[in-house]
Amino acid sequence: MSDTQTLIENRPPTVATLFLERVAATPNAEAYRYPVPAADGRGGPDEWKSLSWGQAAERVFAIAAGLVDLGIQPEQRVALASNTRVEWILADLGVMCAGGAVTTIYPSTNAEESAFILSDSESRILIAEDAAQLAKARERRADLPELAHVVVLDATGVDAAEGDPEGWVLSLADLEARGREYLAKHPEAVKERIAAITADQLATLIYTSGTTGRPKGVRLPHDNWSYMAKAMVATGLIGKDDVQYLWLPLAHVFGKVLTSGQIEAGHVTAVDGRIDKIIENLPIVQPTYMAAVPRIFEKVYNGVAAKARAAGGAKYKIFKWSVGVAREYAKVTQDNFRRTGRATAPFGLTTKHKIADALVYSKLREAFGGKLRAAVSGASALAPDIGYFFSGAGIHILEGYGLTESSAASFVNPGEAYRTGTVGKPLPGTEVRIADDGEVLLRGPGIMQGYHQQPEKTAEVLESDGWLHTGDIGELSADGYLRITDRKKDLIKTSGGKYVAPAEIEGQFKAICPYVSTIVVHGADRNFCSALIALDEPSILVWAADNGLEGKTYSQVLAAPETNRLIETYVQTLNEGLQRWQTVKKFRLLPRDLDVEHGDLTPSLKLKRPAVEREFKHLIEEMYEGSREA
Repeated sequence: MSDTQTLIENRPPTVATLFLERVAATPNAEAYRYPVPAADGRGGPDEWKSLSWGQAAERVFAIAAGLVDLGIQPEQRVALASNTRVEWILADLGVMCAGGAVTTIYPSTNAEESAFILSDSESRILIAEDAAQLAKARERRADLPELAHVVVLDATGVDAAEGDPEGWVLSLADLEARGREYLAKHPEAVKERIAAITADQLATLIYTSGTTGRPKGVRLPHDNWSYMAKAMVATGLIGKDDVQYLWLPLAHVFGKVLTSGQIEAGHVTAVDGRIDKIIENLPIVQPTYMAAVPRIFEKVYNGVAAKARAAGGAKYKIFKWSVGVAREYAKVTQDNFRRTGRATAPFGLTTKHKIADALVYSKLREAFGGKLRAAVSGASALAPDIGYFFSGAGIHILEGYGLTESSAASFVNPGEAYRTGTVGKPLPGTEVRIADDGEVLLRGPGIMQGYHQQPEKTAEVLESDGWLHTGDIGELSADGYLRITDRKKDLIKTSGGKYVAPAEIEGQFKAICPYVSTIVVHGADRNFCSALIALDEPSILVWAADNGLEGKTYSQVLAAPETNRLIETYVQTLNEGLQRWQTVKKFRLLPRDLDVEHGDLTPSLKLKRPAVEREFKHLIEEMYEGSREA
């Protein structure tokens, strides 16, 4: 048995134990950085503050003891409805150390669905970010008889409301004060709770935001997170000297798993969930690694391309040339590394790459903070050509793969040996096989216990011998690299009997067209493929200003014939590289971008294909009007 296997198999039953070990080992080392608004209140730059592991532990223990004092018993649920912030992590660890289980709720979830999750999970306490999240609970309090308390992280604007039971609402500061008093009387209470936690005890209940229907609660025991913490470090992906920039929603399993890995590695994490602050924060935080979803990399790529086009002339020619060089360099060096173990390129290409680096790539790396060793991309597929561009520019995007049902991280690309277009190799201890119909099946310590109170749904995806049906179609290389080709349920079959993978076509278009935000390919039971295309507002407005449409609104630009002709040229370019039955014969520009607020995307920015097709059904039908169905 290897040292890695021994390390993983001898893991403790819970991340709470890992947290105690980390605090004991490096109490004075920096654990978290977090922003605080400028003291002058004039909208100046944020001030970043830090917590050491010892300081974090003091707060975590106070929260845990406060929850114990409020009556939380092992496995009882405490819901967390908040954006990503350092208090989210402290509260999550506090619940874990109290032996409770966290139910995660996206702050964008409406009152009705929030109430469903609180009720279905039987949550006893809600930790709400602010007055807005508290208001949702108050609105549906009559439907939540088991909800005994609401703890508010940011109590600004929170006032007592008529009808609130006494003590029903308290601030995080109140909870921590209560916990410190409890610890003064019972100093070993939290450590005793941690010692009593078993590996199979429920730690987290994450409701899948889902693309259809009611969300299902995924039951993840303590052992899942302990395994993930050990396995992530064992891959070499993260180490003690790293600085992580964490902005992903912690209500999503992808964000949550990163908090476990950090505790095992002991590195610094800078926490700020404000998406509009990412570009501003990167040069300040200077992360060595960060995780993101493809949409972020797509937006960066489109933004850079739009600026270059706006500069025009020689600058735009240089940019287009540098994109081609980056992609060629990445493909050649990755291929050579695969064959020889060395990331080499021919002299001529290396020379061109050095010139492009000085002119373009170095500036791009500086925008990411200048110290980024690797970025991890997950939640959905990254268009390979975008991945190759960033790779060639020295921003190494390691694609990974996992599900809520597998605790997020089942596969990740290995360091220097990463291969763009694949999701890498399985984490140590995770097994994979491809079913006869191409579906990816997983088994290992990261797999869920099942869906909360839904044994029938559990049986649909989880076999008795532990194999999880992922619902994804994939291919496994001879040396263990996995490539996801599509969602099983998203594969479409045209009326001519040909199968089409929409995600593959959509990814190719994103790499070709610098103005696209989202594309949805349609064609199931139709005699040709069509597409709904949403354009990125900042990028297309820059183009519009240079093409006779200056001063026009986003809506007016979308309606302009010139815009339609522009996008048509990119669709034609796309079709040149597709099989005849895959080609997009018709398309329509959507009147707005797709977003979470309209229900087009999940909070983790995954496309909700059925929802989009329902809302814009009239545009789809318009494209097929008068066509002969086979």
